[in-house]
Amino acid sequence: MNTTFRIVTGGLQTTIQDLGRVGHQSAGVPGGGAMDRAALRIANLLVGNDDGAAAIEAALIGPAITFDGATLVAVAGGDLEPSVNGAPVPSWHPIMIPRGGTLRFGRARFGCRAYIAIAGGIDVPMVFGSRSTYLRAEFGGFEGRALRSGDLLQAGAPSALSARLAASLPDHGAVARWSIGGTLRPRYSDDIIVRLIPGAHAGALNDVSRERLFDATFHVSSNSDRMGYRLEGVELALDEPIELLSEGVVFGTVQLPPSGVPIVLMADGQTTGGYPRIGEVATVDLPLMAQLKPGDRVRFRPISVQDAQKEYFNHERELTQARYAIALRR
Repeated sequence: MNTTFRIVTGGLQTTIQDLGRVGHQSAGVPGGGAMDRAALRIANLLVGNDDGAAAIEAALIGPAITFDGATLVAVAGGDLEPSVNGAPVPSWHPIMIPRGGTLRFGRARFGCRAYIAIAGGIDVPMVFGSRSTYLRAEFGGFEGRALRSGDLLQAGAPSALSARLAASLPDHGAVARWSIGGTLRPRYSDDIIVRLIPGAHAGALNDVSRERLFDATFHVSSNSDRMGYRLEGVELALDEPIELLSEGVVFGTVQLPPSGVPIVLMADGQTTGGYPRIGEVATVDLPLMAQLKPGDRVRFRPISVQDAQKEYFNHERELTQARYAIALRR
């Protein structure tokens, strides 16, 4: 019988997310999915799920969740002080929650988003090929909305690996002694350096702004969300105004509106945009951006497309090695 679990308190913004919707941007449907995809993938690996299984994304103030049966879970991402039945538990480890146990979160110590993977994934309907919640259009996830008190959900059927991992832990809130390698964990901070590929219109910046883009420190505005982060503190400008047709944009595109305040498009960003595209955040650094809170700081450093691809492939290779290591362990 698959695990059922109840949301006791919903937290600030707790949603169901996976790796997003692929192949629908031409129809105006954003990719969506987890903001910190590295954390979601690793949490799923730790409980024997496929990388892209649906999990819970909790922002800033996490939920409280009670499990009807003994359940294998893993928490990854920002540190929101997870505990089981009042006892602190670590992130980045498989955890066996006992029957009737409650997983609860405290304050955000660092980062702002935690991911809760449950063996078997979360069983909600697929919409446009994904179980992710898209709040603006109110579809996907659980009824197209954030989770709230009283919601009852069900996990999917655990994999054979999930069953072996669960069998290795006793049914009393045990935490596995092993964890994911430290090199795979993003180095979260409230003051980060992010590598930026110069965008199609980076050359349109004036001389001062070209220097500022890679020398200045930007602050995340309070007017930021899953759609995009506004970066305050330094204004950028073009040599002269340019008129553009709307072009395709993606998670990580940095746009420059007439206000001069850059916007980094995030997971729920629109599919096209008419503002100049001055950069693209390297994929491997998107998890660092995803964990920033209002007031946190970010600086950009240039990177070539080729070097960004090398970093991406190196990360994927490490993730594949971790997947095999976990399977061999049990």
